[in-house]
Amino acid sequence: MVPDLTVEIKSQSDRIPPLQDKIQLFLTLGSQIGILIDPDRLTLTIYRRNSEPEILTNSDILTIPELFPGWELPISELWPPVFE
Repeated sequence: MVPDLTVEIKSQSDRIPPLQDKIQLFLTLGSQIGILIDPDRLTLTIYRRNSEPEILTNSDILTIPELFPGWELPISELWPPVFE
């Protein structure tokens, strides 16, 4: 059994290529969507079968209409607050 949605969050010790490979494996096995969150670059990449990856930044809003119609999450809300 494979999940419809796969999410990987990069830690400081992780490297991006192995995380991308893991997401691609899940997509090959039947996942509909893979998400890679990179807190170092403040980006979120959406992977879909048979599509090019889509990179979102702070000004973007994450939507996954295939799985969660009407649901939205501003990317800027993923990161911890910065206090000056």
